[in-house]
Amino acid sequence: MAESSWPSQPQLDEIRGVVSEMSGRGREEVRCAASPYRICPLGAHIDHQGGIVSAMTINKGILLGFIPSGDTQVILRSGQFKGEVRFRIDEVSCPMNNGNDASKRDEESDWGSYARGAVYALQSRKNCLVQGIIGYICGTEGMDSSGISSSAAVGIAYLMALENANNLIVSPEENIEYDRLIENEFRGLRNGILDQSAILLSSYGSLLCMNCKTKEHKLIHPPKLGKNHETEWQEAYKILLAFSGLKHALTENSGYNRRVGECQEAASVLLHASGNGAAEPVLSNVEPEAYQTHKHILESNLAKRAEHYFSENMRVIKGLEAWASGRFKDFGTLITESGLSSIQNYECGCKPLIQLREIVLKAPGVFGARFSGAGFRGCCVALVDANLAAEAASFVREVYNKLQPDLASQLNQEHAVVICEAGDCARVI
Repeated sequence: MAESSWPSQPQLDEIRGVVSEMSGRGREEVRCAASPYRICPLGAHIDHQGGIVSAMTINKGILLGFIPSGDTQVILRSGQFKGEVRFRIDEVSCPMNNGNDASKRDEESDWGSYARGAVYALQSRKNCLVQGIIGYICGTEGMDSSGISSSAAVGIAYLMALENANNLIVSPEENIEYDRLIENEFRGLRNGILDQSAILLSSYGSLLCMNCKTKEHKLIHPPKLGKNHETEWQEAYKILLAFSGLKHALTENSGYNRRVGECQEAASVLLHASGNGAAEPVLSNVEPEAYQTHKHILESNLAKRAEHYFSENMRVIKGLEAWASGRFKDFGTLITESGLSSIQNYECGCKPLIQLREIVLKAPGVFGARFSGAGFRGCCVALVDANLAAEAASFVREVYNKLQPDLASQLNQEHAVVICEAGDCARVI
């Protein structure tokens, strides 16, 4: 089976050249952390409630070229953002949401906080860091802040670089927890572990299924297709990403955290009604039978959040069966249903994103589409017939430009709609 085409050798050579110039060291000494972006075709918004989710990586992502600094300094530059970040690993890093060092944070580009968060996460779990890194980080052009988990990819890249520089042996499961610390404790976002798990546990071409309550996971491999099994799955579908031009960090949008709270409130009501009020108020602790029995007592908004959780869990289960059988059209139908529930029951999205999803669904060869990310910004993801992918991309680009000319004008048209393939897990090269 072929391997993921990302990162390419020219991409690695370019990054190694920059780090070599920054550090005064040879290109051959430069290492590279490749941390791919992820998509979540089914399982949206339910990871923080312990739901069952599906995910896979794509052949685009974050590249961090680095070299051990030889002292406690961390020195970083970015391909996307201006300035240089400098700090020492023996400095005390305080979580951003506790109000400390606000003036210092205002002076520093936000992108530098992920590196500080990685140091914070590793040291909070008693890992011994003796040296920092000199590094250059860049993401695939046009995909930062786009709803495909660029933040988790960045955090994981820094974790892997710091671990490699300090000869730390860390399992993927441990890094899932460390990146959760970056997102939840250091940056103050109430998300689950879907993003980190997808980036660290995926395998090329497989669909990752994870139970976010038990942390159990498995990889669902697609079958060979066609007569006599001569057609590989790579020829059956492509992944289409259509960008809206909306960029809004989740930590700046109270809607995301508010919906997490509403899910917990719904869980609390259902658990008390079923005589299990002492359990943690997450919807995964509510038995489906108890939900059906007591859902009528939920206030309207809470009822919608609970309905999305339980219906999305069922869509994931059906989707795993479809993927394992190579029924990509059926899988796409479930993606579309998931997107509709995100709009109607989870009530996320805005007019441009909703319009973009509708456009994508009308494009030639599209099996199914939904928002990617939390639905408050970013892009739509679709599964599309490989033979019609280019035609679909042209259709989406043309129609969206007509409906949303102002937002479309903010996009580099070359990257406004991107055709991707499946990716692999994060790794150091």
